[in-house]
Amino acid sequence: MDGNIASALYGDQTVEGAPDGPAVTRLDVTEFRCYAHARLELDGRPLVLTGPNGAGKTNLLEAVSYLAPGRGLRRAALPEVTRRGASPGSVWAVSAKVAGARGHVAIGTGLDPAAPAAASRRLVRIDGRPAAGQAELGSHLAVVWLTPQMDRLFLDPAAQRRRFLDRLVFGFHPDHAATLASYERTMRERARLLKDPRPDAGWLTALEDRMAADGIAVAAARRDVVAKLRAAAPAPTAVGSPFPQADVAMSGAVDAWLDEMPALAAEEALRRALRDHRPVDAAAGMTSDGPHRSDLVVHHADKGMPADQCSTGEQKALLIGLVLANARLLAAERGTPPLLLLDEVAAHLDAARRAALFEQILMLGAQAWLTGTDAQLFDAFGDRAQRITIVDAVVTASA
Repeated sequence: MDGNIASALYGDQTVEGAPDGPAVTRLDVTEFRCYAHARLELDGRPLVLTGPNGAGKTNLLEAVSYLAPGRGLRRAALPEVTRRGASPGSVWAVSAKVAGARGHVAIGTGLDPAAPAAASRRLVRIDGRPAAGQAELGSHLAVVWLTPQMDRLFLDPAAQRRRFLDRLVFGFHPDHAATLASYERTMRERARLLKDPRPDAGWLTALEDRMAADGIAVAAARRDVVAKLRAAAPAPTAVGSPFPQADVAMSGAVDAWLDEMPALAAEEALRRALRDHRPVDAAAGMTSDGPHRSDLVVHHADKGMPADQCSTGEQKALLIGLVLANARLLAAERGTPPLLLLDEVAAHLDAARRAALFEQILMLGAQAWLTGTDAQLFDAFGDRAQRITIVDAVVTASA
C-alpha cells in the first residue's frame, strides 16, 4: 500500500481545533471514483458543492457516506469504487476528521488490499486503531442521505423503503447495522443449507434460533424509530410548511406479532414459523417470514392519502419532511443531528421550498452537504454556507 493510501485509510491519531457539533472538518479521498486524491478543509457550516454534471460532486457525498455503517450511498460493490486507471494494487480509501458529540475523532475506511476480489471487505479505523466492525462508526456519526434515485421511494419495491428506514434507525440504535447484517448472513446460510436434500436438522435449528433473535431485534428497532417519527412534533416553521408531516407505520407479519405480544413471544413465533416453513422455503429458495418481508407504510398526514398516490412534488416534500423529522429527533435524543447528504435536492424544489429547507438545516445546526449544477439555487444561504466548486474532479473553494 503506498503512502497516500495508508495515510487516507489510517487517518491521523488525533484531531484538534475542530468546531463544536457533528461536522466533517477535513475529508481526504484517495483512488476514489474519479479522484486520485482530493482534500477538503471545512469549517462546520453547511457545504454547497456546485459544478457541471459528471464533475465528481456525488462522488464526494458517496465518500462521506462511508463514514457510517453500510454499503454507502450507491450500494456499490467495494472493488467498483476504486478509481479507474489507478495503478495495479491500489485501492480506494477515505479519511476524515470529525467533530461530534463525543469530541474529536479521526475516521479512516477503505477497501482491504489483502482481501481477494471475491471476498472484498472494507477496513475501518477509529483514531488510528482497528475498529471492531462497521457498527462502531454509528456511535460517532449518523449519516442520512437523499439522492435523485430515491424520488421513487414510495413507488419502488418494499426493499428500498426498508433500506431508507434502516439508515434512520442506525442513528438511534448504532448496533442495528451489526444485528441486521447478522440476520441477513444467517438467512443466506439457512437458504444454502435448505438446498441440501438431507440438511442437518440440528444446524438448521441453531440458525433459526439466531435468525429469530436477530430478526425480532431488527423489527423492534425499526418499530421504535417509526413510533418516534409518528409522534414527532412538527418543525417550528410548520405553519404553512412546504414539508408535510408523514404518518408512518410498519406492515408485516413480524410487526403484527410485536403489536400483539411481548418481544420474547414474537421471537418464539418467528422461530416456529421458520421451522414450519422449511419445505416451502426450500422449494422457493427464499425465506417466507421475517423482518426482510416488512414494509414502511407512509401517508400524507394532513390529506390521509397514501404516499404512492400523492403527486410527485408531494412525494418529494414528504420524503424531505421525514428526513428533517428524523434529524430533529436525533438532535433531541442524542444531542446532535445527523450529517445530511442532499444530492441535487434544490433543483427539484421551488424557491419557497428551497428557502424553507435551508432554514431548517440551519435551525438544526446540521452540517449538510448539498450538490447542484446551478450555484444561484443556493443564494438563500448567503454566507451561512461554505461553497466549493468542482470541475473535472478538481476541487476549488468558492468566494
